[in-house]
Amino acid sequence: MSYDLEQENKEILARYKDLISNTYRTLDEENNKLIRKAFDIALDAHKDQRRKSGEPYIYHPIAVAKIVATEIGLGATSIACALLHDVIEDSDYTYEDLKKIFGEKIANIVNGLTKISIMNHQNISVQSENYRKLLLTLSEDFRVILIKIADRLHNMRTLESMAPDKQKKIASETVYIYAPMAHRLGLYNIKSELEDLSLKYNNPEVYNEITEKLELAKESRERYIEEFKKEVSERLHEEGLNFKIKGRAKAISSIYRKMLKQGVSFEEVFDNYAIRIIYKSDAKNEKFLAWKIYSIVTDVYHSNPSRMRDWITQPRSTGYESLHLTVLGPDKKWIEVQIRSERMDEIAEKGVAAHYKYKEGYKQSSDDRNFEKWVTEIREVLEQQQNLSTSELLDNIKLNLYSKEVFVFTPKGEIKILPTNATALDFAFSVHSDLGMKCLGAKINGKLVPISYILQNGDQVDILSSQNQKPKSDWLEFVVTSKAKSKIKSYLNSQKNQLVEEGKEILQRKLRHAKINFNDEEINKLQKFFNLKSSQELFLKFQSNELDVSSLRKYIESKNVFNNLLSRFRKSPNKSQHFEDLKEENLDMIVFGKDEEKLNYTYAKCCTVIPGDKIFGFITISDGIKVHSDNCPNAINLRAQYDYRVIPAKWVNAESFKNRVKIEIEGLDRMGMINDITTVISGSMGMDMKSMSIESNNGVFTGNINLEVKNKGQLEETFKKLKNINGVSRVRRVQS
Repeated sequence: MSYDLEQENKEILARYKDLISNTYRTLDEENNKLIRKAFDIALDAHKDQRRKSGEPYIYHPIAVAKIVATEIGLGATSIACALLHDVIEDSDYTYEDLKKIFGEKIANIVNGLTKISIMNHQNISVQSENYRKLLLTLSEDFRVILIKIADRLHNMRTLESMAPDKQKKIASETVYIYAPMAHRLGLYNIKSELEDLSLKYNNPEVYNEITEKLELAKESRERYIEEFKKEVSERLHEEGLNFKIKGRAKAISSIYRKMLKQGVSFEEVFDNYAIRIIYKSDAKNEKFLAWKIYSIVTDVYHSNPSRMRDWITQPRSTGYESLHLTVLGPDKKWIEVQIRSERMDEIAEKGVAAHYKYKEGYKQSSDDRNFEKWVTEIREVLEQQQNLSTSELLDNIKLNLYSKEVFVFTPKGEIKILPTNATALDFAFSVHSDLGMKCLGAKINGKLVPISYILQNGDQVDILSSQNQKPKSDWLEFVVTSKAKSKIKSYLNSQKNQLVEEGKEILQRKLRHAKINFNDEEINKLQKFFNLKSSQELFLKFQSNELDVSSLRKYIESKNVFNNLLSRFRKSPNKSQHFEDLKEENLDMIVFGKDEEKLNYTYAKCCTVIPGDKIFGFITISDGIKVHSDNCPNAINLRAQYDYRVIPAKWVNAESFKNRVKIEIEGLDRMGMINDITTVISGSMGMDMKSMSIESNNGVFTGNINLEVKNKGQLEETFKKLKNINGVSRVRRVQS
């Protein structure tokens, strides 16, 4: 393929000018020179490289640098690092080269970004390991994570050029790792866009449907917002306030989550857009003006007190500040209103980066302390990582990424912020690890309670301890903070060390006898084969004789399972003999992989599939290939953690297919409703109805029906006819 190099060079220059147009006014000459130097090095490093789309590779680092500068709000050092983020990995430039040109700080950040990108794909869950490495950068330089999130955002924005299976893998990893991290860093706009783009590639039909409906509703939404603004603006101007009001649609992924959670259609989600009032204020009057605006809005429109959220009196741990209220606006429609100052809005838009200490001229305020506490807590968990498997570490960290918060007090009146459902024991660990280890109970508001007591807002907590107390395994059943979990696990694991060493020696002897090398790779394979969470658990099971010589023999027999996986599941050439052992459902209805091979498979039990559904195969260790729906509840986790075991699949020769599908139906009850439903299913559609249960309460019925279905088209036609029955309001398919 030939390229217009002259035109591309003009475009590169135009994109660079666009980048610096956002920075040159706010940065001094020295910082602008730093950015130019980084651009020149990146341009040289990537001069012969192209992206999958065919575009010059340099477009990507320029775009990442622009996200870092404008959407996250970082300074010159971070912009330079964003331009250089792929240089060590993809060119002849080394860490030492960058250190010599830019100094140790920039070289270390770029090296941190390189560490995340270069992953060991062998014998580990790649995405979990990616997450671990991402978190480890917290102990190096926090900007590494912010730049990596910007890198992922641009990759998601340009994912069209990737193959469909690669799109799903990257989208699953994004929603599994990067969106939660962006949320915890207060990058709410970026978090929403990452989730929306993940939905676009994981479930394009749903994404496109919601996008189209939002576009259709755009005109009426804008009219509604203008009417709201007219009513409120007049009152705000009378008070001499300097403000702006803007409306926005909720994120597509957020609307979809509400549809799933509430079991409703798009039209039934009552708050799929929000209004934001942003006002100018000095620091002294900031809170006063927020409540003044709140008072004016609630004078004009009736509010719902149960949906009031005050994050100004007590900001979120990310520093987020805002008043959220829901009011009955024009046309008697409920609408969410957010009230915040310009400073609060910048923090809401750019997260912790808007007031983090790396920003030029920034002085750390009390709002940062909660975030710094979280970073410290992450580091403490990582210090214990040698005792935790990657999956355990992942679970511990993700515990608090999306958690809401509860505010409690120490006996001296100091506020402590903990996740919702935190216990007295979590509180003890938050004060000091030693106090948590020796915690016997607590006094809450002067009353004795057990360590498992769930804290409520406003509780005053006084911890009771004893030198004789030691952590117990059942503590893990009720603590919720990552710090408490990691400290308890670390202690329990340390008690097991002696038994672990004994088990390790036993396994080493048995492997030596079987002429198998004892190394990390082999231990990883054994751990996966026996479905264990850690190597420690593996050694303990050999020490206790739960695993023995016969167990090891089974492993040895399937030692090369992944090297020969597909050949194990290929159809036997002796069809007459082979089909005797196969159910009808396995008769060549699905093909796998790019070569559309016919392999043995069974259907997963966690979801139901019918011809027309988008599907994929998942290679299990001991149970063959399982076919899952793209909409399976487990699909994202399977793709995110075990992408190397996912193979594309599609339907062929499915005329004789039948599978049982569960549907849910709801509506207004009346005489003859059940007869009308059965007439459509059994009569009009000629379908086999396996079971039906209907419950009616206060004139509204809900029902579950199990049907034998041939394909998706038949099911959709059935839904269409059921929805035409007088009184039926909703029909939906239920995945297991």
